[in-house]
Amino acid sequence: MRWLRLGLGLFVGYQAIILHDVFAGVISGLFLFQAFTNTGCCGASGCAVPTKAKGTAKEGEMIEYEEVKAKDSK
Repeated sequence: MRWLRLGLGLFVGYQAIILHDVFAGVISGLFLFQAFTNTGCCGASGCAVPTKAKGTAKEGEMIEYEEVKAKDSK
């Protein structure tokens, strides 16, 4: 992702200079900042998925389930 942000930032920056577009220059600066600091929208590895969910059963542990029945609607 870091290389993608760098490439996109350089490309958009080049287009901003050629077209004299301030908004594209700001977007380019954002992408370049993210590439150089290795951050994203959520911070460094902010969007990473946890490796193990909380509350999962340990290996060999039995899970008890409770059956839920609907009420009769009359």
